[in-house]
Amino acid sequence: MKIWNMSLKLQKRLAASVLKCGKRKIWLDPNEINEISLANSRRNVARLQKDGLIMKKPAVVHSRSRVTARLEAKRKGRHTGKLNKLKLHA
Repeated sequence: MKIWNMSLKLQKRLAASVLKCGKRKIWLDPNEINEISLANSRRNVARLQKDGLIMKKPAVVHSRSRVTARLEAKRKGRHTGKLNKLKLHA
């Protein structure tokens, strides 16, 4: 069976609204595209979410480890040369 490249824009928008998150946080099951494409209401999308065909992705981690390491080095007097001062005012 050949899977056609269906547009699931509506379903993704409705899912984002139902799950109270952005469209980039929505995961649609690639194996169930045909069933997901039939959902054209919030109630249908909520049912698909309950069945596990539509899920909310976890929050992306934004690590501050590099910033912390750089600040530690700056406390020791690193990264304070002439070029760095020029970059600051540019």
